[in-house]
Amino acid sequence: MPATSKAQQKAAGAALSAKRGEIKKSELKGASKSMYESMSEEQLEEFAETRRKGLPEKKTKH
Repeated sequence: MPATSKAQQKAAGAALSAKRGEIKKSELKGASKSMYESMSEEQLEEFAETRRKGLPEKKTKH
């Protein structure tokens, strides 16, 4: 499942970096912290590799 916004893609990228040990978990906050705790590395990769072109900055609420 690809990311639905640029913010979601960016948060997934940060969470993925923490999962891989590239940054400290303590540096995460907000959405990236909850993604780190609730998603597998494979799921995070799928979100993080989403192309940003054409995505909204933030997901609109319905």
